[in-house]
Amino acid sequence: MTIKEHSQETLAAQPIGYWTREAAGLVIGGLRTALAEEGLTQPHWWVLNHIAGAPGGWTRAALAGKLARFDDQGTDFDAVFADLASRGWTAETDAALTLTDAGEAGRLRARDRNAEVHARMRVGIDDAAYAATIDVLRRVVDNLGGDGELP
Repeated sequence: MTIKEHSQETLAAQPIGYWTREAAGLVIGGLRTALAEEGLTQPHWWVLNHIAGAPGGWTRAALAGKLARFDDQGTDFDAVFADLASRGWTAETDAALTLTDAGEAGRLRARDRNAEVHARMRVGIDDAAYAATIDVLRRVVDNLGGDGELP
C-alpha cells in the first residue's frame, strides 16, 4: 500500500493523539489476533517472555506486579499462570517459574506470529525513522509527566 506524501508543515499540524491511538489500536489488535491463533492472550505472551528471559527468576506475585502496568484489560494473572501450568508450559520449583520444552516451543510459535505483525507494521519504515518515532513518543510521554524510560 502506498500512502500520499504530505509536506512537513502539513504533517506537523496533525493531531498526535489521533495518530497514536489509531496506530496503537491497529498494532495491539494485530498482535492480539496473532496470539489468539496460538490460544494466547497478550498477558500470556508477557509472562512467557519474562520467564524465558530469566528462568527461575520470577515468582507469580513478582511477575504479576511487574506486568500489571502494561495491562489494560483487568487481567486475572492467577488465571494466566494457571492456564500456562495446565498446558504444561510452565513449571514451578520453590515458587520460581520456568518454561517447559512445550512452553518454549509455544513461545517461539507466538514470537513468529508476532514477528509477522511487526514486519507488516514496518514496511517502508527504516530503523532510523522507527527509532526517531519511538524517541519522539518517549519525549511526549515524559513531557506530559509519564515515564519515558524503556519498559
